[in-house]
Amino acid sequence: MSLFSGFYKKTREERIAITAETRQLSKDSEDILLKDHNIPESIAGKMAENHLGTFALPFSLVPQLVVNGVEYSIPMVTEEPSVVAACSFGAKIIAKAGGFTSQISERLMIGQVALYDVPDMLVAQTAILAQQDDILAHANSAHPSIVKRGGGARQLTVEQKEDFLIVYLHVDVQEAMGANILNNMLEAIKDELAALTHGTALMAILSNYATESLVTASCRIPIQQLHVEPQVALKTAQNIAKASQLAQVDPYRAATHNKGIFNGIDAIVLATGNDWRAIEAGAHTYASKEGHYRGLSTWEIVGNDLVGQLTLPLPIATVGGSIGLNPKVQVAFDILGQPKARTLAGIIASVGLCQNFAALRALVTAGIQQGHMKLHAKSLAMLAGALEHEIDQVAFLLRQAPHTNLETAQSILEQIRKEAKHPQE
Repeated sequence: MSLFSGFYKKTREERIAITAETRQLSKDSEDILLKDHNIPESIAGKMAENHLGTFALPFSLVPQLVVNGVEYSIPMVTEEPSVVAACSFGAKIIAKAGGFTSQISERLMIGQVALYDVPDMLVAQTAILAQQDDILAHANSAHPSIVKRGGGARQLTVEQKEDFLIVYLHVDVQEAMGANILNNMLEAIKDELAALTHGTALMAILSNYATESLVTASCRIPIQQLHVEPQVALKTAQNIAKASQLAQVDPYRAATHNKGIFNGIDAIVLATGNDWRAIEAGAHTYASKEGHYRGLSTWEIVGNDLVGQLTLPLPIATVGGSIGLNPKVQVAFDILGQPKARTLAGIIASVGLCQNFAALRALVTAGIQQGHMKLHAKSLAMLAGALEHEIDQVAFLLRQAPHTNLETAQSILEQIRKEAKHPQE
């Protein structure tokens, strides 16, 4: 039997011990979790302007998620009660079917220099492409350290878009997210491009629309695994496929469909110290690439299987930014086994698809509220003022009540305390 069996029932200390043993955590990582170390003031004060303190969110774990035949534990930072439970549930079902497969064909970041008042667009494009090798060399000279590590500027592309001539620089940023690398390179070639085109440079900046850092996660679940009753299992698979189709045609549904995907993606991106704002911006743009906002994932029935797939830009980093500064981020990487950027991107995409599966399955069966409110009840109990020894009782009674809200939780707590004070009444 797995050490992770009944993981959610364990104490925090027991969970840490199991994680340390199964994922070979360093003693430092185990201590950081046990003592709940956060960013020291000496570091936090230099990470952001006008620093007042640090802001904590729950640091949780999905015990077992299989990607490309390897079992990982997934660190998650999220305040939403049902996210970790839903992902854990989905991961168990999909692991029985062989887990997730992830693919990434290339990992380049794109930056742009936007030019205007260019007298002859065609002549300007020709001049830029004729000097491409020299421009790339100039870009690389602005950040020689990335070249030494095997990365660097790879290609230029040029497009006219209305009054603008836009030069796109494609760069291999290795393990970094690449914002500073790209911006240094773009600033270095901006004046050269303006001189070549006889135009004016408006700006030089990285793009978060990372179309050359696309990652695909997929899974194949035998329909019979969705329920013990074959007819119910088939109906569940059919409705998940229909729900996927709905997210392709209705932007109102697509927005919530994709939000569910990012419940998982944001949680691990945040845990690994990456820029979740950049990831979301690029992914939502990608969801609109055909001129209509669509769901990022698709589910369809193929033979006797339910097949899911998710593709999105994921310019994930394993170095740079707050990754080397935040103790909890270092623990997250330790839990994951210190993956390279490509591997981490595949894990993150798989988490997104797993979260999506769990949400869709809930929506087309019992409904999303049943599982969500079961976990939300504890939060309501705490908001109502329940003490530690009262929380579970309030949450239990709240789940039996017709209305699961704060007012009901307060009423239940008041009744519990009244009965405790006057047991014979």
